[in-house]
Amino acid sequence: MTDKSMSLIEHFNELRKRIILIFIVFILSAAIMLFFTKQVYLWLISDLGVENKLAVLGPTEIVSVYFLIAGIVAIAITIPFAAWQLWLFIAPALTEKERRITLSYIPAIFLLFIAGIVFGYLVVFPNILHFLLNMNDGMFHVFFTTDRYFHFMINVVLPFGILFELPVIVVFLTNLGILTPVRMRKMRRIAYFVLIVIGVVLSPPDFVSDTVMSIPLLLLYEICVTVASITYRRKERRLRAAEKQLSNSVD
Repeated sequence: MTDKSMSLIEHFNELRKRIILIFIVFILSAAIMLFFTKQVYLWLISDLGVENKLAVLGPTEIVSVYFLIAGIVAIAITIPFAAWQLWLFIAPALTEKERRITLSYIPAIFLLFIAGIVFGYLVVFPNILHFLLNMNDGMFHVFFTTDRYFHFMINVVLPFGILFELPVIVVFLTNLGILTPVRMRKMRRIAYFVLIVIGVVLSPPDFVSDTVMSIPLLLLYEICVTVASITYRRKERRLRAAEKQLSNSVD
């Protein structure tokens, strides 16, 4: 009983160590990015097309924008390290083959997150922003504040970085046998409804923004179904090959 308790305590200590390392990498990344925040800021607003670009309503808003930009970039930098630390934590419980497979998820997690951010920033965000600005039609004086502009951008862009991780999650759950392509097809209507609700909640309250936000999420679900089908077929082939090899060795 004592050995088991000590083993559990050691696991918690190991997990705590991994979390602390992740936190340290995030803080260091954010601190370094503070020196490059101005360059990132100027790049992000380069296509805004508004004279005197953005305004601040107080000195503290300048500081908050610095930390906001540095924090978002630090998250992107920390994600692969966090995935690697998670892998190191669970690796002792895996077989050699499982270690190789799960280790291959780490670059996929990072690349999909970056792809989601790029897609949200280059495709979804400008379409929503331009539509909202066109609604003005000369009725209002458009005045951009830095804080509201960047919070609006992050609310639109960051969810796509997270949602683009779904294919990796689907592959992982399919390999575990929790998800199957048949099950995902049966869940399609419910999944569509949930994704549309997510798109409506994350986008500004207008039909075009809701559509621009929801359609990529529905397409992403169909991509996940395809990925699950490919993963499931490969898993079935591996199982058949293992059964055949076992039967041959018994014979």
